[in-house]
Amino acid sequence: MDQPLHLVHVKILAADLLSLTVRHTSPTTFLRCGRRVARAELVGVVVSRDRREKFLRFLVDDGTGCVPCILWLNHQYLNARTSSGPSSDHDPTAEMALKMSEEVRLGTLLRVRGKIASYRGAIQITVRDVVPEKDPNSEVLHWLQCVRLAKECYDLPPRSAQGRT
Repeated sequence: MDQPLHLVHVKILAADLLSLTVRHTSPTTFLRCGRRVARAELVGVVVSRDRREKFLRFLVDDGTGCVPCILWLNHQYLNARTSSGPSSDHDPTAEMALKMSEEVRLGTLLRVRGKIASYRGAIQITVRDVVPEKDPNSEVLHWLQCVRLAKECYDLPPRSAQGRT
């Protein structure tokens, strides 16, 4: 059975993420070697940060490229429970997003996980979680994991294509 890459956060380098094949379907899908990829995990340094009322946009540089990331801070609008407008109740999701946004500082080494999206024709990550990395070797370890996983899993042709000759 083929390994479904769209169900997991694929460990990926910026250069590979930014070179995914985009299929303009509804919803937009992203392909790596013919296999659908929906979520990604990358490790890099924050080189740009732009905080707005409803979102935080930042760039993560892993040495192979810079990936635009967006962290939505207005979860009460995204997850509206009623049509009467945003709830004034305690929103733990919004609190979590605000806490994560405080971790995103220029020069900080971060592990970012989220959904791959396309905005105005460019690939970006819609952030699910952000974890500051305390060990600077984690970036090199991530690189090694990306190379190994690409060779052993991600870049293998889908099984349906392997059977054909």
